[in-house]
Amino acid sequence: MQTYTQTNTMEHYDEGLRSYMIGVYNYMMAALLVTGITSYLAAPILKPLIVTPWWIIFALLPLVFSLVLLFGLHKLPIRIAKTLFYSYAISMGLSLSSIFMIFTTASIAKVFFITSATFAAASLYGYTTKKDLTSMGSFLFMGMIGLLIASIVNIFFASTMISWIISVIGVLVFTLLTAFDSQKLKDEYLSGGKVYGFDSQEKSSIFGALTLYLDFVLIFQYLITLMGQKDE
Repeated sequence: MQTYTQTNTMEHYDEGLRSYMIGVYNYMMAALLVTGITSYLAAPILKPLIVTPWWIIFALLPLVFSLVLLFGLHKLPIRIAKTLFYSYAISMGLSLSSIFMIFTTASIAKVFFITSATFAAASLYGYTTKKDLTSMGSFLFMGMIGLLIASIVNIFFASTMISWIISVIGVLVFTLLTAFDSQKLKDEYLSGGKVYGFDSQEKSSIFGALTLYLDFVLIFQYLITLMGQKDE
């Protein structure tokens, strides 16, 4: 197990931080690749189930895996944590396969690249800025709660306008959250694991990848709602 170590020179610190962040992004990008492939391959197979109660299972699977990882990662062995992380990515792919049933492949690809650019800019800002983004935390948390409540309410009203407003606010909230989480991960390395409390960089990297992965996926989901072209 790779444990946290303190370095005595700025050169070692910069090299260690860069290595840590690359590890986080590698886990995240691998998970996104797994999710994308799963979604694409599963869409034609699961299409007949989308109007049946069985679809609820696929919709809730990511929630189950994410809760296990968020609350159990500290105690899990690395091998099991990695297995659960990629299982989570697969379950998210099954849940998101409905996107390939609704929107054209071209618009999905366009929104993916827009999401990637938005995410990269926000994450780079969070990583490089000297401004402390900690004060944004409570604001962003309230924003997420508001989005959740509004989304539940709109299930009953099915308002296109409300859906559009939720999506715009969702993109803003999770873009800011990307910057916030990126800075938190930098602080996690600098503090030797005291921000999230993990005893190894590898577990911290998995947790960091999970948070950034969620930010990316949610930005993508809100943007596809705003910009996706439906397949007629």
